[in-house]
Amino acid sequence: MNDSTGPRSASQRDLPVVGQARPERADARRNRLKVLEAAERLFTEHGVKNVSLDAIAAAAGVGKGTVFRRFGDRAGLAVALLDERELELQAKVLSGPPPLGPGASALERVTAFLDAYLDLLDRHIELFVDSENASEGARYRIGSYHLWHRHLSLLIEDARPDLDADYTAHLLLAPLAADLHHALRIGGFALARMKSGLGQAAESLLRLSTS
Repeated sequence: MNDSTGPRSASQRDLPVVGQARPERADARRNRLKVLEAAERLFTEHGVKNVSLDAIAAAAGVGKGTVFRRFGDRAGLAVALLDERELELQAKVLSGPPPLGPGASALERVTAFLDAYLDLLDRHIELFVDSENASEGARYRIGSYHLWHRHLSLLIEDARPDLDADYTAHLLLAPLAADLHHALRIGGFALARMKSGLGQAAESLLRLSTS
């Protein structure tokens, strides 16, 4: 769907809920996933702006018309790819194995989520930068940001009921902004360093004092 600022990004709209029925034929879904996997590979290898729909269609083994009808243009395809990957993360958070899914301590789940999101962000940083800068404040509107904020808020409330869970969740999500992540990577920060630093910050915030 387009608006005055172009295609609406994953961070601007509601993600589908895991478990919701999708009226999609099996062959159509297979083709869609083939296109998304081809796009992901080519975007990673060449950069989003250097990949054409023709190249994606050829890599996926489908006609260009199929890609155009399904996604509209390269921007629409990029949004769909982010949606799919965020849905996969959502499924792991809701029903996957611990520590990302249920069954681990609140602190372990928070740290696992931050690590998983940093992996996703790093793998698709160009798409996230475009998504979060689609319009002013796009990152903080409806959609995936609110989902992740709610997830962290509940875990924080469990780990540290004395904290303002809503605010602390925003605090932990702030370092996951795409612009900051991109700037740090350009500045020489390794992904492992970023995971370690954010994990240490989360532990400092959420581990109850024994004194």
